[in-house]
Amino acid sequence: MPVEHYENFPVASLLVPAKLRRPIEVIYHFARSADDIADEGDALPAERLADLAAYQRELDRIEAGYAPQTPLFVSLAEVVAKHALPIQLFRDLLDAFAQDVVKTRYADYPELLDYCRRSANPVGRLVLHLFGRTEPEHLAQSDCICSALQLINFWQDAAVDWKKERIYIPQTDLPRFKISEADIAAGRWSANWAALMDFEIDRTRALMLQGAPLVHALPGRLGWEIRLTVQGGLRILERLRRVRGNIFEHRPKLGKWDWLVLAGRSLTM
Repeated sequence: MPVEHYENFPVASLLVPAKLRRPIEVIYHFARSADDIADEGDALPAERLADLAAYQRELDRIEAGYAPQTPLFVSLAEVVAKHALPIQLFRDLLDAFAQDVVKTRYADYPELLDYCRRSANPVGRLVLHLFGRTEPEHLAQSDCICSALQLINFWQDAAVDWKKERIYIPQTDLPRFKISEADIAAGRWSANWAALMDFEIDRTRALMLQGAPLVHALPGRLGWEIRLTVQGGLRILERLRRVRGNIFEHRPKLGKWDWLVLAGRSLTM
C-alpha cells in the first residue's frame, strides 16, 4: 500500500469524505512519528522512552484541558475535541511503541494479540469514532481487521525485524515447526519454514475474515475504503503463500495491477 509506515492501513484516501481526511492525517502522523521514535535512528533505549514519555505528557495536557506545547499536539487536541476521541486509544499506541523499545520476543499468540490490541487496533477504533460507529460489534470487527493487518506486517517483515533484533513470530510456534532463531538469522528457507508460514497465514486470514462483515455496517465511501483494506491484506497473504513464505528473498507487496484485483473483489464482498 502507499506508505512505508502503517503500510497496510489506508491513510486519508480519496474514498474518505473530505471533511474527515484532515483528522485521519493528524491521527496517522501522531502514530507514525511515535513509531519513528521507537524504531528509527540511533537513539539509546532510554532516550527513546524519554521522548515517548514526552508524548504522554502532551496527552496529559490535552486530557486536562491545557494547551499542548508542540504543533503536532495542537492539531491533535483540535481533532480530539471536535470528534470526542478517547485519549486512551492514543495512550495505547504509545504504550505499544514503548514496549517495542524493550521487548523483542513474544511467548505465544495471545501475548502477540495483546500487543496488536495496543499497536494496531486503536487506529481502527479512532476511525470508527470519527464516523460515529462505535457499536461493540463493529469495534470488535475492526479489532480483527487491524490485528490481522499488523500480523501480516510481521510475517512479511520477519527478516527486516530480525535486523532490529526482534522476532514477532510467537516463541511457541518456532519449535512446533522445528525452526530456530538461527534459521531466521541465516535467512534459511526450508519446508519447515514454509509450513510455519502456512500456519500463520491460515489463522491470520481467518482473523481478517472474522472482521470483514464490518464493511456492510459502514457508510458509503468508508465501507469501500475498508473493503480495499481487507482485500489488500488478503492479497498480501496470497502472495506470501505463493512464494511459500520465502520472505528472505521475496517480500510480498502490492503492485499497481493488484488494485484492479482488489477493486473487483471488493465488489463481491
